[in-house]
Amino acid sequence: MPKRLAPEVEREVRRLAAKGHGLREIGRLLACSKHAVINVLAREPRPPGPADWDPSPARLSRGEREEIRAGLERRETYTAIARTIGRAVSTVSREVAANGGRDGYKAWQAHQEAGRRARRPKTPKLAHGPLVATVSEWLEQWWSPEQIADRLRLEFPDDPMMRVSHETIYQSLFVDGRGELRRELHRCLRTGRAQRRPRSRIETRGHIPEMVMISERPAEAEDRAVPGHWEGDLIIGQGGRSAVGTLVERTTRYVLLLHLPDGREAIKVNEAMKTAIAGLPGELIRTLTWDQGKEMASHVQFSIDTGIAVYFCDPHSPWQRGSNENTNGLLRQYLPKGTDLTVHSAADLARIAASLNNRPRKTLGSMKPSEKLAELLAPSCHRPSFASLP
Repeated sequence: MPKRLAPEVEREVRRLAAKGHGLREIGRLLACSKHAVINVLAREPRPPGPADWDPSPARLSRGEREEIRAGLERRETYTAIARTIGRAVSTVSREVAANGGRDGYKAWQAHQEAGRRARRPKTPKLAHGPLVATVSEWLEQWWSPEQIADRLRLEFPDDPMMRVSHETIYQSLFVDGRGELRRELHRCLRTGRAQRRPRSRIETRGHIPEMVMISERPAEAEDRAVPGHWEGDLIIGQGGRSAVGTLVERTTRYVLLLHLPDGREAIKVNEAMKTAIAGLPGELIRTLTWDQGKEMASHVQFSIDTGIAVYFCDPHSPWQRGSNENTNGLLRQYLPKGTDLTVHSAADLARIAASLNNRPRKTLGSMKPSEKLAELLAPSCHRPSFASLP
């Protein structure tokens, strides 16, 4: 008795025959003899088995792959084939490139291979010991999964085993049954949560006399091409009785923290800001953008004392200080909500700022703010004040 073809090949034989393909053509397409095709058609079809793969509409179906094969035989372009099956051109080009190219593409083999790749479970990326150790270490330093994923590509460019997406890290922490990372590491995330949930934020604003609005801020501050434009805000402690000021440079995302042990009145905030920026080079202090909080009631005097123009955001528009808002979210890992912020000394705040300035940031191409600032200052070698920065 002649050896039977594999079940998936037999099904493809019958499908091609039903579409009117000749025996020799079917044999050529499926890499089998004409007699094998005749034997298949002479037998009753096998019932579908558990190995059959019926993909979701998001994936290419067997029929769509056959249309791709037919289009290739007609020497059509990928654009024409994609239009025929209603898919993106990139989907067609990747499918063909991954399965033998224009001259070697076989629809049934491509479909079986796609089914094999889609099978679950798969070996998790975080089963690799050195990768788990590195990810765990950086999580314990309060780096976000996205920062970790981007930094891995920079530090291990030639080692694919040391790559993992931020989504895989989140799933390992959040999803039951994916425990490659220690479960308690979820506390190192910015939110400290063990599951995802949507959140909203409502801000209250005060009214400040003689405000100059953000619409009048120089255009160079908007595109971040020129350093020296800062965004500021306060982080409030338990019961509104304590605060820490934050200043973030828009180009580098470099952060300075303001020590406010005696309260957040406008005069005290002014003095703390002048102390924080005292060691900065002149070209790194051009403008300051703040929200409409009462702590900036003395902004005119601050501008007179420092020569720095102060601009104010529109009401209920925190995105106009996007760098500062994002940084304040990161700082809440060090300065949690509902805690007394007066327990943190000036030295404590300097250490926190240094830690944050040495965390890679996605928006900087996974560079650290300290690295970005050093890059900007590198052309000039007469900057003794840089050594004093946190």
